[in-house]
Amino acid sequence: MNRRDQVKMTAQEWRQFLANAKTIVLSTIDHRGYPHSVAMWFEMEGDTVVMTTFAKSQKAVNIRRNPRVALMAESGETYDQLKGVLIRGRAELIADAEACAGLLLRVNARMAGTALGPEAEALLRAQARKRVLIKVTPERVTSWDHSKLHGTY
Repeated sequence: MNRRDQVKMTAQEWRQFLANAKTIVLSTIDHRGYPHSVAMWFEMEGDTVVMTTFAKSQKAVNIRRNPRVALMAESGETYDQLKGVLIRGRAELIADAEACAGLLLRVNARMAGTALGPEAEALLRAQARKRVLIKVTPERVTSWDHSKLHGTY
């Protein structure tokens, strides 16, 4: 068995890894053809990755021009601890203030580790009017979990 097959996560493993991840790096392609990579808070809806951004942000502009994106989440401090997921797929921008507000509330509550107060909720709902959802549908998923090598490299 080759190393790639040894470290590959199962679909269940990479879904669980992403369910526990705090941030994911979204890479879009800018107008010069270079990657534009930014860390994003996100939620999983099945295999779809959902996040929100300002409608006029550079990443939204890039997605309108070219919907092909990459997402990566990783963890680990040493080689034997490295784990990660790389998703290549198509992004869709959805202008829906209610859906954006719902996602903002869920993500911010998860990141805060507690329910949000009414002032924070009001602020996020107001912000949602200027935002769009980004939904990424995976076309190819690559994963790795070096702990599966049990110290053998």
